Order: sequence, then C-alpha cells, then structure tokens
Amino acid sequence: MKHPFLTKAVALVAVTLLLLFGLGMIEDIVRDRQHYRSEATRSVAQSLAGPQTLLGPMLHSACVETWDTVTGKGEERRTTEQRREFLLTAMPESLQVRSGAAMQQLSRGLHQVNAYTLQAHVTARWATLADLRPHATVEGSRMQCGAPILMLAVGDARGIRAARVEVDGQPLALKPGTFHPTYTRGLHTPLPEALRGRGEPLVASVDLELVGTEQLSVVPLGGTTDVQLQSSWPHPSFGGRFLPSERALGDDGFTARWHLSALATTAQQDIAANRRLCDLTGDPAPYQPPGTAEAGCADVFGVSFIEPVNPYSLSDRATKYGVLFIALTFVAVGLFELLQRLRVHPVQYLLAGSALCSFFLLLVSLSEHLPFGTAYAAAAGACVLLLTYYACHMLRSVRRGLPFGAGIALLYGLLYLLLQLEQTALVVGSLALFAVLAFVMVATRKMDWYALSAAGRGASSAGRAEITP
Repeated sequence: MKHPFLTKAVALVAVTLLLLFGLGMIEDIVRDRQHYRSEATRSVAQSLAGPQTLLGPMLHSACVETWDTVTGKGEERRTTEQRREFLLTAMPESLQVRSGAAMQQLSRGLHQVNAYTLQAHVTARWATLADLRPHATVEGSRMQCGAPILMLAVGDARGIRAARVEVDGQPLALKPGTFHPTYTRGLHTPLPEALRGRGEPLVASVDLELVGTEQLSVVPLGGTTDVQLQSSWPHPSFGGRFLPSERALGDDGFTARWHLSALATTAQQDIAANRRLCDLTGDPAPYQPPGTAEAGCADVFGVSFIEPVNPYSLSDRATKYGVLFIALTFVAVGLFELLQRLRVHPVQYLLAGSALCSFFLLLVSLSEHLPFGTAYAAAAGACVLLLTYYACHMLRSVRRGLPFGAGIALLYGLLYLLLQLEQTALVVGSLALFAVLAFVMVATRKMDWYALSAAGRGASSAGRAEITP
C-alpha cells in the first residue's frame, strides 16, 4: 500500500458519512416525537378547549340605511330602493380584568398537556354611547338599527363553564353567541330599553369561568386596559405585543399586570377592521373566526403555560452536536494512534461512533419516561462505560482506555452545560472547541508528519515482503 494515510483518511471519511446518516435518522425520530406531542395537545384541545382569547366586553348594533333612487323618465321612470347594512360598535373607555388561573395537567399517552380554569371578573365602562348613534350617508335616507348588544367573545366557546353579567348593577340573562358577524364565539345580552340611548355612563361587569389549554391572551379593547392575572403555574412565558408592566415569579406561581393605553395599541381599529385573532407568537389562532381580514393580526398580549423543560427540544439541540462529538472522538483516537504507535481499524472507529450515536437515541427515549436530567445521566453513563471498556481493548491498555473514557465523560458534561445555557451557549462552546484545538496542536507540535508517513509506507512494504513466498 503506497499511501496508507490516504487510504485510512478515505476509510474514516466513509465511516463519518455513515454515522452522519445514522444521526440524520435519529433527528427524524426526534421530530416525529415532537409531532406526536403536538398531536396530543391538539387532541386535548379538540376534546376540551383550545387556547383562549378574551375579546370584550363591547357593544354593537346592526343598522340598515335605505333610500330611494329614481332612474329613467316618463313611462320608463323607475324607483328603486337602495340599502346599506353596517355595524356600529362602541369600545369601552376603560377595561379592567381581575383573574386567576388554576392549572391542571392532562395526559394523552406519554404526553402531558397543560390546561387551566380561569376565574375572571371583567369590568367595562363607557362614558357615552354616542358611537351607537347612526349617521346617514344619503340625504333623506331612512335609518333602522337593532337593539344594542353587549358581547364578550372568546377563542373557543366550548371552554365557557359559567358566566354572569350585570349592567349598571342590573343582572341580565346571557345567551350563546355574540351576534357579531365576525367574532361569533362567546356570549351576548341585549341592552334593556331603559339603558339605550342615554347620555349617562354605562358600566358592565362579567364574571366568567373559562377553560382552555396552553395559552391565554387578551385583546386590549379599552381606552385604558388594566389586566391582572394570578396563577399557580411557576413557569409562565409572556408574549404577544405587550409584556407585563409588573410581574412576580416564584415556586408557588406568578402574578402579572398589564396596563395599556389605546394610544399604544391599534386593537380598537383592528377589531373594527375584523383583523384575525392570532396566538402569542403571531400565528393565526386554531379557531379562526369566519370573515376575518387576511392581512395582519389584532393586537393581543398574554401568557403561555409552558413546560420548564421540553425534552424534545433539548434532545433536538443535543443531536445537532452529534457531528462535533464524532469528530472530537475520532481526533482523540487518532492522537492515541499516532502518539502511541497503535493501529486502530476503521471498523473500530465505526463501532465507537455508533456508541456515540446511540446516546442521542437513548436520550430521547428515556426522557419520555424520566426527568430530562435523569435520562441524560443514564444515557451518558451507559455510553461512557461502554466506550471506556471498548477503548481499553481498542487501545490495548487500561491506562489508555481510562483517560479516553474520562474525556468522553467530559464531553457529555460539556454538552449538558450547553443545553442548560441559552444566552451564553455559543461563547462557552466556542471556548471549549478552541481549548480542544489548542490541546491537539500542543500535543502534536513536535511530530514529524513526513517521517510518520514514510514509516507507514515502510511498514506496509515490510508487511508485503513477509508474506511473499
């Protein structure tokens, strides 16, 4: 063999490509398991209720303007009635929400889905109902409007467990639906005759018990919107267009408060324009109201009740480091091979790399049944013991195998540290990689690579001479 190093390099490249194919299959498995978890969440939402969005209370009144138009002359003269249908809405001058969310974890197979029961007291105030007075667009037209309706819309009406409303201290009967042409899921009640068209302020209060999953959001409809939320869930993720102005987090839950002015949000204009209701990430809500405008989303804010540790996202991040694991392990074996004058077969590289790949598969499977830290320790411990045992034989010495195993254990420890870090993961990983590169350069600084290559060719020639008859 004239070029043993070139042959070995080609063999190692082939081994690496084979291992990368295996890593790709493991990444597909992780994505499939993530998909199954999403399916479990959707299954619970379909059976219970999905993410909830509170919209309202607000007042609206359906109106029709009619007028006559004359066409033609003499015997061909015709009178045609024209009509314009439109909706008048009155947004509250102030909107106040006092609420608490009790959490419950529901199981679907291996997966846990966060559900909540919201107890909310919502108060809306209108200084005047002038916005419900129609204005003619055609001189001499006839105007007819229905009774003003007080409505409260939600993301998924199946989650409504109980509701009670009072207007100026007078209890009113609630009915399903909103009679709004776009945001149809929710509750409504017509305003009594005595409360219509008066110039005095109007106050409506709603006590609502609402069930939902994963997310809770609010549309800031008021001239001023003040929302307070308390929950026993210790791991909230605040999102939407506005973060809380005040928050307090603890092991026993959280409290948060949002205080907004209509000057800071386009929510009133968004709802008047029938904008889509979107979730806290800006994606369309699962239960999209019919007739919503395609462009843009209405302003919302709220909270997601997330899991503190998502084993699938962590496993996916870990798998992305698989190539680096394989490369560093091959470098370590190669250093032993060069510095100790050992010969390691490409099949042995393949077996060691396969053990590294099996770690990621063990991690995702164990983390479905155990806490992530425990699953990581079990998978890493099993692979470190296996690789240490194999290295003692592959490198022909326990004194060489134990440091090799210690290095693998250090790699797993570094990976776990990187998974726990978010803001500083890149800098820590970069420094660790630089340290490994520096170690390799220092360890091989006096190595005569040309002499080593010549020795390899000589050994190969000698081997052929020995077997010549």
